[in-house]
Amino acid sequence: MIKPAELDLLVVGSGVAGLSAAVRAADGHGLRVGVLTKGALEQATTRWAQGGVAAVLGGDPDSTDLHLADTLAAGDGLCDVDAVRVLVEEGPGRVQDLIALGAAFDRDEQGRFELAREGGHSLARVVHAGGSATGAEIERALVAAVRRAAVVIHEHAFALDLLMEDGVCVGVRAATDDGVINEVRARHVLLASGGAGQLFAVTTNPLESTGDGIAMALRAGAAVADIEFVQFHPTALHSPRMPQPLLSEALRGHGALLRDTTGERFVDELLPRDQVSRAMTRRMLELDVDHCWLDATGLAEFPQRFPNIAVALAEAGLDPSIDWLPIAPAAHYLCGGIVTDLDGASTIPGLWAAGEAACSGVHGANRLASNSLLEGMVFGARVVEDVERGTETASPTGAMRSATGTEQTGIIGGCPVEGWARPAELTFDTDESTLSDIAAARDALQRAMTIGAGVLRNEASLAATAEVVQRAGSVAAAGTGPAAWELANLVAVGSALLAAASARTESRGAHTRDDHPGTDPDFVCRLVLR
Repeated sequence: MIKPAELDLLVVGSGVAGLSAAVRAADGHGLRVGVLTKGALEQATTRWAQGGVAAVLGGDPDSTDLHLADTLAAGDGLCDVDAVRVLVEEGPGRVQDLIALGAAFDRDEQGRFELAREGGHSLARVVHAGGSATGAEIERALVAAVRRAAVVIHEHAFALDLLMEDGVCVGVRAATDDGVINEVRARHVLLASGGAGQLFAVTTNPLESTGDGIAMALRAGAAVADIEFVQFHPTALHSPRMPQPLLSEALRGHGALLRDTTGERFVDELLPRDQVSRAMTRRMLELDVDHCWLDATGLAEFPQRFPNIAVALAEAGLDPSIDWLPIAPAAHYLCGGIVTDLDGASTIPGLWAAGEAACSGVHGANRLASNSLLEGMVFGARVVEDVERGTETASPTGAMRSATGTEQTGIIGGCPVEGWARPAELTFDTDESTLSDIAAARDALQRAMTIGAGVLRNEASLAATAEVVQRAGSVAAAGTGPAAWELANLVAVGSALLAAASARTESRGAHTRDDHPGTDPDFVCRLVLR
């Protein structure tokens, strides 16, 4: 049972952003810190990350300027340059912090980091662990550090809504697995709850990725932006298993080839993910098939380089040395989220966000591969520094300038999304919807989002999807308990995504409108939902 406690910082979520912040706040600053997560501490999306961490660690021809340029190119005109500069310049230090906590990255016989090149990167700069088990190694090191630190840990606790007093966030309302609802109060709350991959029927995200933190922020009135940009990973293993096993981008970096079902190559394998996913989807539609092939037969020492992937393929009955691997795009990463300044502060005093739940301005319209773990580490740390300074409200920096209407030359402006209704708070005293009703509504929502708001979208598909999402909302509102709460959160985030995707009548980055195939200079702005 959770007992209300006054904390300096409550972290909601147990991925790289949240745990990095918790360790730094407790050990480095002596703050009273709590971590609240709806699963076990180790059960976060971070552990599924394969590729690695993109950072310029020195001793090679790379530079932070090159890393910045690659990130801006992938973001297709919507990255905040100041936020990206923070990412690439502070990132190497945060990687060293992880190593000090015990994270072991792959090195060669001379002790140098083994660096991989991934799509959109001009040079090899991605450090990895266990070949393709980087997320698991980072999560292991952070969980061990948090358990050593003076951190109050609330596992299997579902954060329901933010506690608001006089417009200030003072904690969260949470339910434990025994059904008891409590208040967890804190001077500062950090939402590091991850993304919303479960909006889609095919995803690399675990079942817990239901957009809970973003939905809570939307209900409380926080600004959210860039939520229409959902990155689909082009090389998820096409199989009944869910979440879809991910075939790391590093495979293509090492020479694996993309082929259609006729065996023809049809796209540059090292293009950014959005371009590869679009090319695959269009080729699949042309050929009326549900997958393409990844040809990794030319890769030497596959089991040694990619042991986790080798195990997953063996479980699927596939041998990468002789078999082409069936693949299809899968929902992978939400590029937008809760709008923050350069220190993670949101538009609500007392509320911070970091990691996939946040819109820091780093990713713009499309995330550069392996920048996500780095973003969580960098901006989670900056939140703690801001809290320690006693900051209460956001500054007009980074993506926050889009939400506050700050006019400065060279920044990305903000455009409000009209006709979008703020979702209602969760209910706790109704139970008309059965678990089978809720499961059916969630399945229908996921299928509709995949077909109508996935890699390819248009006005008619978005409108049809909105009707399905609205019906799912009625089912969620009539139920209670974790399944209904998760469905309500998916509805809240899905409705926001559809509103922004409908308003952005252009194609840019990870957002592709078949009925508006070109970019529009009028949309060099963030679409902000308040």
